[in-house]
Amino acid sequence: MSEIVVDGEPLSFVEGQTVAAALVAAGRVAWRTTRVGRRPRGVFCGIGVCFDCLVTIDGARGQRACLVPARPGMTVTTEEGDDE
Repeated sequence: MSEIVVDGEPLSFVEGQTVAAALVAAGRVAWRTTRVGRRPRGVFCGIGVCFDCLVTIDGARGQRACLVPARPGMTVTTEEGDDE
């Protein structure tokens, strides 16, 4: 298994998984909150239509975790309050 780094912690993933799939497989179903009401968000549509699964990947903000394939060494930072 390979690893990505999520919020400073290593997270194993299986080749072919998206960042969202790796997070869900590790038991993280929510990794972002909304600005208003601080409601939890994670994967909703899973096909890139919505923006519920946004994360920062290797410094690039607003990435849809359901569309980005996980790569060894990738750094992922979860976001809060981003309704981009």
